[in-house]
Amino acid sequence: MVYTSDLGRALETAELAFGGSEVPVQVDARLRECDYGELNGHPVAEIDAERLRRIEEPFPGGESYRDVIARTRSFLDDVRARHQGERVLAIAHSANRWALQHLLEGTPLEELIAAPFDWQPGWEFRL
Repeated sequence: MVYTSDLGRALETAELAFGGSEVPVQVDARLRECDYGELNGHPVAEIDAERLRRIEEPFPGGESYRDVIARTRSFLDDVRARHQGERVLAIAHSANRWALQHLLEGTPLEELIAAPFDWQPGWEFRL
């Protein structure tokens, strides 16, 4: 089973990887990137400068990283109930990865947000 964010770049990734295959793909808005509110579309450097302040306090007109954790937790609860013992792929965004690392590995959110981004082809987590 594949779950994907409903944002364009995630949908495109799901289509490129699984379009035409027999693997079921389900769109789930809980896998969206953090809503940066008034900073949506702004340069990454501007968002980066705000990140640590926005763990608890929402971005102006948007959400906090704790909000992302809450919706990712809800997603995980549903995955656990529906896919016990199965492998599931989630196509999401950096804030969701931080939420997964925080919820499933216990890594402090402050540490995750402050760390430089180190891309890799995927991350594996166990529920």
